[in-house]
Amino acid sequence: MSVKIRLARHGAKKRPFYRIVVANIEDPRDGRFLETVGTYNPLKEPAEVTLKEDRVRHWIDQGAIPTDTVKSLLKKEGIFAPSA
Repeated sequence: MSVKIRLARHGAKKRPFYRIVVANIEDPRDGRFLETVGTYNPLKEPAEVTLKEDRVRHWIDQGAIPTDTVKSLLKKEGIFAPSA
């Protein structure tokens, strides 16, 4: 089972709010997920990101792959170091 850390969209039309979730790669974007590890609100100035750092690190250690967008959010928060 391949696992990704990705965004699940919530909120109203033109008012997006995202949950950062750990989900099976085959499940739909807003469908079933394993765990919620944070939130992302792009409408706040600056954008508001909250994370459960210990759970994010746990899932990355277990082999979960963050999507490009989540990877950039994790880098800004100082959790995901760029691979050298």
